Amino acid sequence: MPRSKSVPSASGTSHRPKSKLAAPPLTTSLNALLVDGSDHVFRQLVHTLLAFVARHDTVREGHAAAAGLSAIEYTVLVSARLLGAEGQVSVRELAANLHLSGAFVTTVSNKLQQMGLLDKLTDPEDRRRLRLVVTAQGHDLLTRLAPIQRQVNDVQFDCLGAGELARLLTSVEKLVESSDSAIALQKYLQPR
Repeated sequence: MPRSKSVPSASGTSHRPKSKLAAPPLTTSLNALLVDGSDHVFRQLVHTLLAFVARHDTVREGHAAAAGLSAIEYTVLVSARLLGAEGQVSVRELAANLHLSGAFVTTVSNKLQQMGLLDKLTDPEDRRRLRLVVTAQGHDLLTRLAPIQRQVNDVQFDCLGAGELARLLTSVEKLVESSDSAIALQKYLQPR
């Protein structure tokens, strides 16, 4: 089917002729997400979020490759160091922080342990619990990577001010939580 040609408007800009087809069904019914009864802006938000996530995954994979790790190994190691700086960290706490399963984090942390980048130590207060500790080798690796991370992160996030950063973090945390509920609902609604 041939594409419709753009028609110049009175202002000289080109506009596509209006389609006579019915508007597609709405993908949300929440008034807060509809603009003039349309979900176009909502769909644009979803597609833009997907574009950002894809680009950020590419950045993460680049950092990981520079460290000789897979993206998830890099993420677990960086997160273990960050949480470890605030206190003792267990597999369960790290998994909760990353929104991953404990079993998955255990598998990845075992690989990092085999590489000599992470240790698992018995918690002296509760011998049933293991603490994850980044080794000196792991710290050295991440310290060497830090100058590249800073430069790349500064460019990627230079569009955000302090207030925007705080609001974005709050919004994304809410979206992660509501997404978990949406996934559960989607599974429930799937035909058996």
